[in-house]
Amino acid sequence: MTTTMRPRERLLFEGADWDFATLQRIHDACEEIALGELGLDVYPNQIEVITSEQMLDAYSSTGMPLFYRHWSFGKHFAHHEAFYRRGMRDLAYEIVINSSPCISYLMEENTATMQTLVTAHAAFGHNHFFKNNYLFKLWTDAEGILDYLDFAKGYITRCEERYGETAVERTLDAAHALMSHGVHRYAGKTTIDLRQEEKRLQERRAHEEQMFNDLWRTVPVGKARKAGDSGLEKRRAALGLPQDNILYFLEKSAPRLQPWQREILRIVRHVAQYFHPQRQTKVMNEGTATFVHYQIMNRLHERGQISDGNFLEFLKSHANVVFQPSYDDRRFSGFNPYALGFAMMQDIERIVTKPTDEDRAWFPDIAGRGDAMAVLRDIWANYRDESFISQFLSPNLIRQLRLFHLYDDPEQTEGVLVSAIHNERGYLRIRRQLSREYDIGWTDPAIDIVDVDLAGDRRLLLQHIMMNGCYLQEADTKLVLQHLADLWGYDVLLQEIDSSSTVAREHTASPRKIVQ
Repeated sequence: MTTTMRPRERLLFEGADWDFATLQRIHDACEEIALGELGLDVYPNQIEVITSEQMLDAYSSTGMPLFYRHWSFGKHFAHHEAFYRRGMRDLAYEIVINSSPCISYLMEENTATMQTLVTAHAAFGHNHFFKNNYLFKLWTDAEGILDYLDFAKGYITRCEERYGETAVERTLDAAHALMSHGVHRYAGKTTIDLRQEEKRLQERRAHEEQMFNDLWRTVPVGKARKAGDSGLEKRRAALGLPQDNILYFLEKSAPRLQPWQREILRIVRHVAQYFHPQRQTKVMNEGTATFVHYQIMNRLHERGQISDGNFLEFLKSHANVVFQPSYDDRRFSGFNPYALGFAMMQDIERIVTKPTDEDRAWFPDIAGRGDAMAVLRDIWANYRDESFISQFLSPNLIRQLRLFHLYDDPEQTEGVLVSAIHNERGYLRIRRQLSREYDIGWTDPAIDIVDVDLAGDRRLLLQHIMMNGCYLQEADTKLVLQHLADLWGYDVLLQEIDSSSTVAREHTASPRKIVQ
């Protein structure tokens, strides 16, 4: 009995050209490796090929299909198109939607090699991360998002026909301005079920209109209670204050909003909530997808399914994706999430399979485990950027990336302090400081609605707890507060509170003409 070597498999394609049969072969080959060798768990895939103009259109509407119309999307389209036509920017090779089925949009201008790369990257890398990461499980409804977007688009179109495009546009403008303050940051008792939103609309509107009428009809007439009165705490408790989800509070409690305006705020809130996990997992999500496409492309080449020339084309593109300018490079504008994420994934693979004594001391739970994919799948499922970096950025990678920490004291007029170098204390400080850059609790302004004087002038009071003595940008604050006042229907006051718990600065706004 004799044994023979396994023959090299047939090439998936030759040259740069492709057709839809080629795309099917590419998908099936990537799927075999992703599921069979890497152990990925993905939603069903839906791959669509689009033109560069359609890609620009997707850019303008935050990459979401079936999105409602808004003037800002056209503005973004014109901006991106002008730069693209002049050769001043490139387009993404793909866009992927966190839905079930997971939709991946591929540019028709891509070569066959690039179609393979983006299929591996989006249809399997991002897809696995969307399905398995705990934040996406907690905050997004992949089964219902497409139906909900279809409902939202139709609802806003009907509002435009009934109430006028100008009124709807003004409401959307205000809602978009407050979109970053329209998410629940802490998990509730129930998960979002977007498929049921349209069915609950009529029942919810009737109930809430009754509640609004009861609330504002029973407001006492006379002088406002003093801040120390017991009525203050009762009032705040009845309104659910303090509240950091400003759009939610306006939807439930703004006295002058029409029912259709409340539903538009709800739609914008759900869209903001959909993107909330993506803001917290940019490094991990892109790092996962880049690591997956790198593994799949290498395996395809080893199996003889892509040629040496096609593999070199891939390596050139991959090198561009993970390029990280150094701090003294004119192109430096922060950390490339693809570069940092991919470097950390590779470093974890090294720690698991070929650990040093230093690795064993710093990562005793994973060093030498042997099964790199099992460790990575567990990390992909249970961490976000801030916790991922704070626990898995190794001294080896800190040295490799030449990271150090500078402290620029505003009280000092000369020079900066190098506060962390390559020693044990420095590694810990660098890791802590870098992870903080990805903590939205640290980077996003903490603004709460703390009171509304129902017995008096109904002025809405908000407070911003300042971090590191940083004030809000005054011009942006003025514009956003104006939108807030328009939705609330009465004056708003924003206080900035410093570290000594005193009011450092105040901003006010009064409503313009009420949008009906």
